[in-house]
Amino acid sequence: MQQAFERQAHALLGLRGKHIVTIGGGAGPFALLSALKKHDCSITAIVTMADSGGSSRRLMDEYGTLPVGDLRQALVALSRKGVLWREVFTYRFKDGREGKDGQEHGGQEHGGQAHGEQEAPEPPSLGGHSLGNLIITALQEINHGNLLHAIEDAQQLLDTAGAVLPVTLQPATLCAELADGSVIVSETNIDTRGARTPESAGPLAPITRIYLEQAPVEACEDALRAIRRADVIVIGPGSLYTSILANFVVEGVAEAVRASEARKVYVCNLMTNRGETGGYRASDFVREVHRYLGDRVDRVVAHDGVFPARLVERYAADGQHPVAPDLEQLRELTPEVVVDSLLAVYQGALLRHDAERLLRAIFTPAEYLS
Repeated sequence: MQQAFERQAHALLGLRGKHIVTIGGGAGPFALLSALKKHDCSITAIVTMADSGGSSRRLMDEYGTLPVGDLRQALVALSRKGVLWREVFTYRFKDGREGKDGQEHGGQEHGGQAHGEQEAPEPPSLGGHSLGNLIITALQEINHGNLLHAIEDAQQLLDTAGAVLPVTLQPATLCAELADGSVIVSETNIDTRGARTPESAGPLAPITRIYLEQAPVEACEDALRAIRRADVIVIGPGSLYTSILANFVVEGVAEAVRASEARKVYVCNLMTNRGETGGYRASDFVREVHRYLGDRVDRVVAHDGVFPARLVERYAADGQHPVAPDLEQLRELTPEVVVDSLLAVYQGALLRHDAERLLRAIFTPAEYLS
């Protein structure tokens, strides 16, 4: 216990006054950003813009906007406004188009449309939409389509402890080429491939590379500026290809990270994801990060591999398995490897990184780790 307190104190010293840049997307960085905002440091969250599903997809189709779901999650994580505003931005509308009997409203009482009548177009529904996504989209319209100004307004509403930036301001459709030569188009299709194909169907062809369909897609200049001025760059945690590496296939991002004088830290996932990282050990994650970055990171942070047995079984049913921290291989790949107990269980069933322990693992100076 005393050692943990000492590490926490040294980690706080490593944080104070520093400019921390996180690179990721999805739910992965949420705990890290939520913990960082409590400390005396400058924070910039750079977020992938490859999201192509759910509420973001519908808003993209209806309004021609870029996806805002990952931006919203980062904004909420950094919010200091209080529970109410966070709940407002995370609220998701239920599908109100179905009546109590399961039938959609608006049809004829006995069998729907009468003969000879033209079917009226169905009005857009709020069902399934995130209120936060709608607010950001509205702010973008108020700002004449300027997404950066919309984010600034959202930051003001939420009183965020740092800045949130899109990795690009251009459309970015993520594609994955598989070992069998086939190609999967869109982040959602890549991310859900394993869920759509049961393990009983056998192994899936692994991903050999990812790229952007519209390449080259240029990086947001504000994001590159933040990377250049960072003291520490934290990559992850998050889905390897769809949330993390999707940032590095944007023109200029990998180059900016390589050129930055910041310390680079990669946080390895807790679990694999069937169809994306099935069978990967920690060293496999790191090799892929190095491949797309074009350089090695300064530190890798990984969980020690201990999980509650009941949750391992539950995740295994979805084709997800613990990431093995293969220390020997990790130490060959990067100068510093920190393996610690980093697991937290949320709502009794969700495996996440423990935020404060993760901060210690990322920011404690090497001389205080032993």
